[in-house]
Amino acid sequence: MLDTSHGLIPPLRVPVGADPERWRTFPTERTVVVIARTVTSTVRVLDVLGPVFRDESRVDLVFAFDPSSAFNDGVHDLIRSVGARVLPWHQYRDLSPDLVITATENADLAVEGHTAPVLVLPHGVGFHKVVPDSRSDQDRLAGVVPDALLRSGRAWLAVSHPDQAAQLAAAHPLTKGRTLLIGDPCHDTLVNAMDLRAAYREALGVTGDRHLIVLSSTWRDRSLLGRNPTLPARLLAELPMDDYAVALVTHPNIVSAHGVYQLRSLLASPLSAGLLRIPPTDGWQATLVAGDLLIGDHGSVTFYGAALGKPLLLGAFSEEEAVPGTPMAELGSQVPRLVPGAPLRPQIERALTDHALGSPGSASLGRLGAKALIAPGDALRRLRTAVYDLLRLELPERPAPLPRFAPEDPRPADPLPDITAVHITTEVHDTPDGPRVVLSRTPAAVGHFADVGDPETAPGIAPGDEAGSPAAGRSPAATFRHLSCSDLERDRELTENASVLVRDAVAGSVAVADRWMADTLSRYPGCLLASAAVGDSGCRVGLRDGRTVTATLPDDRPGAMVAAALVYALLRSGRPLEAADFTLGDLAGDVDLRVVQRDGAASPAPAAQPDAYRTAPPVAGELFADRS
Repeated sequence: MLDTSHGLIPPLRVPVGADPERWRTFPTERTVVVIARTVTSTVRVLDVLGPVFRDESRVDLVFAFDPSSAFNDGVHDLIRSVGARVLPWHQYRDLSPDLVITATENADLAVEGHTAPVLVLPHGVGFHKVVPDSRSDQDRLAGVVPDALLRSGRAWLAVSHPDQAAQLAAAHPLTKGRTLLIGDPCHDTLVNAMDLRAAYREALGVTGDRHLIVLSSTWRDRSLLGRNPTLPARLLAELPMDDYAVALVTHPNIVSAHGVYQLRSLLASPLSAGLLRIPPTDGWQATLVAGDLLIGDHGSVTFYGAALGKPLLLGAFSEEEAVPGTPMAELGSQVPRLVPGAPLRPQIERALTDHALGSPGSASLGRLGAKALIAPGDALRRLRTAVYDLLRLELPERPAPLPRFAPEDPRPADPLPDITAVHITTEVHDTPDGPRVVLSRTPAAVGHFADVGDPETAPGIAPGDEAGSPAAGRSPAATFRHLSCSDLERDRELTENASVLVRDAVAGSVAVADRWMADTLSRYPGCLLASAAVGDSGCRVGLRDGRTVTATLPDDRPGAMVAAALVYALLRSGRPLEAADFTLGDLAGDVDLRVVQRDGAASPAPAAQPDAYRTAPPVAGELFADRS
C-alpha cells in the first residue's frame, strides 16, 4: 500500500505547490482537486471531467489520492494511465483549491481551513444501497457524506431524480437544500450507444443470431458471484456455444479486494471455455448494450439494464442491502429469479421469449427506470453549469459543444482461447427427405459443470435405450453426446478420452489425410473416429474397421468436425451413411456421405476397448463394429 503521508507519491510543484507560477505554461484562474479513493469512484469522475472541461485553459485539474479505502488497489495506476497529475494526500490538506470533485463520500474532506465547495457525484444509480461504514463496524447509506462535511455547508450532492432529494432529506436531514439535480451522465452514455449495438457485438466476436448473455456482479458475499461463483461455468456448459456467448461484468471492488490473479483462478474453466471477462474500468457499458439478456443482482449495472429495457433475470439479490422504498428494491420484487438448482437453458430461453412477446413485466421495468433517472440527454449540460457556478467562473465565451459520446468498443480483459475440445450433442430426426441431424457444441473445459449423466448418452435417452441395445436410437429424435477434440488440444486427458479426433490443419492430399487418420486411430485406442479436411476434396472420416466416409462439406475447420459428428450420429442411431442435412448454430446444409475403403487400410480392427486413460468404455466403437 502506498504511503499515506510522505511516501511514494512525491509532492507536486506544478500546477500546484509552493511556487507553481514559475513552472506552469497555461495561465489559470481556478484549481480543481479530484479526490480518488476507489477505482469505482475514480472512473465515474474521469467519465465526465473531459466533456465538462473540454477546451478549457483557465482551470488546473489535479488528483489527490486518498489511500485509506480497503479498495485502494488500482487507483493510482488508473490515474497515471490517463496522464493526470497526482498529489499525495498530505499535500491536499495543505492546498486551497477552488472546488473539490469526487464520487466517493468516504474521504475525509472536512479539512480545517478548507472553504472550497465539494461536489459529490454518485458512483451508481441513486441512493439505493446499504454498505459497510469504513469508520465504524456499522452499515450506512451509500452516497451520503459524513455529517461534519454537511454541517460545514460545503457539500453538494448530485442527484439523478428529484425523488432522491426527498429520500436523502428523510434519511439525513442535513442534506436538505444541499442537492443538485444533474441527471445521470452514465445513463445518457448508454442511451447514446444503442445505435452501435451491432458494432459492439462484432467487437466481442458475437455474430449472426448468437445470443449474448451478460452477467453482472456487484461486490460482497450476497452478490451474484458471491452467491454463485460457478454460474459462468454452468452457463457455458449448458448453452450451445454456436448459439450463445457469455460475458461477465464485475464490480471494480472485486478485483481491488481479491486481485486479478485470484479472479482468473476462480474463473479458470469458464475463461478456457470462452467467457468474455470485461475489464471493470471500461467496456461494461458497451457490453450491456450489446447483450441480449442480463443476469444481475442488486448492483447498479442491473438497474441500468432494466432502464434500457433489457430482458432481465436476477441471479442474486440482497434485500438486506437494497434500501426499502427505492426503485432498486422495487426491481428486486418484480424481476424473475434464476433458479440455480434447475437447468439454466430453459430459464434463459423463457426470459428471451417473454421479452420478445412483450410481457407486462418488461414494460413495468422500463417505467421503473424513470423513477430513478430523469429524461436522458441533458446531464452533462447540467453538470457543466453546476461546476462553473461552484467555481464562480463564467463559461468560455465560445463554450465547446457538449459531445454525445458513446462508449468505445468493448475489449475482453483476457485473450480469447482457441476452443479445441467440445462436447457435441446430436439429435437425429427422420424426415421425408432423409435424416436431419441437429448439432450443438459446448466447451469441454466446463464439461464437469454440466449434469448430463452418461458422457456418451444425453439426458434425452431413456433408461434401457443405451447404445448397443435393440432400441438404441430408434426414437424419432435419437439424441447422443460425444467428446470431440482437435489434434491441437493440450489437455491430454481430454485427447485420450475423446471419441472423435479432428485434424486441425487442412491436409494437402487424400493420402496425407488417410495416413494421419490411421496413425491417430493407432495411437489413441479410445478414439472411435478420426476426421480431416482435404483442400477442395471435402472431408474424410476414418473408422476403426478400415472404412472411410467422404463428406462434401465446406473445407473450413468446422467441416471435419461436423463430418465426424454426422457419421457418429448416424452410426449411433442405426441409419445408413448416406445423404443427410444438418444444422449447427447459423450453419446449415446438405451433406453427401459415401463409404470407401481407406488407402492402405489393414483388415477390420477389433472394437476399441477401455484403456487406462478412458473414463468410460467406448461403447460406440462396439456399435460401429456390430454394424460394419
